[in-house]
Amino acid sequence: MCNRGQSPLDRFISVVAWCISTTRPATFGVAPYNPILGETHHVSKGNLNVLLEQISHHPPVTALHATDEKENIEMIWCQQPVPKFNGASVEAQVLGKRQLKLLNHDETYEMNCPHLLFRILPVPSVDWVGTVTIRCPETGLVAELSYKSSHSFLGVGGNHKVIKGKIIDSSSLEVLYEVDGHWDRTVKLKDTKNGKVRVIYDAKEVISGLQAPILKDAESVWPTESAHVWGELSQAILSKDWDKAREAKQAVEERQRKLVRERESKGETLIPKHFITSYSKEVGWDCSPIQNWVSPAPIKAQ
Repeated sequence: MCNRGQSPLDRFISVVAWCISTTRPATFGVAPYNPILGETHHVSKGNLNVLLEQISHHPPVTALHATDEKENIEMIWCQQPVPKFNGASVEAQVLGKRQLKLLNHDETYEMNCPHLLFRILPVPSVDWVGTVTIRCPETGLVAELSYKSSHSFLGVGGNHKVIKGKIIDSSSLEVLYEVDGHWDRTVKLKDTKNGKVRVIYDAKEVISGLQAPILKDAESVWPTESAHVWGELSQAILSKDWDKAREAKQAVEERQRKLVRERESKGETLIPKHFITSYSKEVGWDCSPIQNWVSPAPIKAQ
C-alpha cells in the first residue's frame, strides 16, 4: 500500500501506518534463542523476499534486506539491542538505521525503532516505549511518534501501549496531522485543518490473519537458516520436553564456541555473506546489501 498513494503525503501516511504495524506485542519471559554469528533467516511472502543475517555476535547486530521487484520496494535495516538496567526494569534500546525505499517515486524513508521495556516488579510485563522519528528527505515530511506506557499501582491500572504523535511539513513546520491511539488496537489520524478523523491502523485486522511460515523446499534451505540451526530446540519446546530443549540449546552454543576458537587459532574473522558492514563511534553499525534484490525463499509466509 505504501507505494500506491497518489501524493507524497498519501504515501507518507501509509509508511507511518506500516511503521506502526511493525510494533508487535512481545511476550514476557526468557528467550531460548540466542542468534549465532552468521545465522540467516530467508523468507518470502508473495513478491516480498526478506533476508536477515546476524553480522555480529558480541555485540549482537542483525542486518535485514527485503525487496519486492513487482512493487519496486526495498528495505534495509541494521539493528543492535543495547540493554540498560534501571532497578526493577530493563530497557532494551534498539540502535541502528531502518530505511524503506519506494524506488518508483525516488523516495527514501528513514526511521528508528522504539525501545523494549521489561518491567520485573511489581508485575512482570513488557512494552514498547520511546520516540520514533520518520522522515523523507525528498518531500520534507516528518513524523514524530511517541510510544508511552504509564506506571500502574501494584500492577493494576495504568495506560499501556499508547501512541501519540504528529506529521509535520518540515519546510513550514506546519502540523498537518495528529496521531493518537493504541498500537495494539487502533491508531487514528486527525486532519488539523478540517478536524476529520480516520483509522490508519487496526492491529486486530493486521495480526489476526498471521500464520506460521511453511517450508516449501527443504533441500534449498541454507545450513545457516534459523529453522535449521534451532530446529531441534524448537521441536523440543513444542513437545514441552524442557530437558531436551536445554540440551539442544547448549549443543548449538557449544558448536558456536568451538567455531570461534577455531577461527581465533587461525587468525580468521567471519565475514558476512550477504552484507558489507562497517562500524564507527559516530554512526554505529551500518550495512549495505551485496545483492540488489533478495531471491525468493524456500520458506513461505502465509
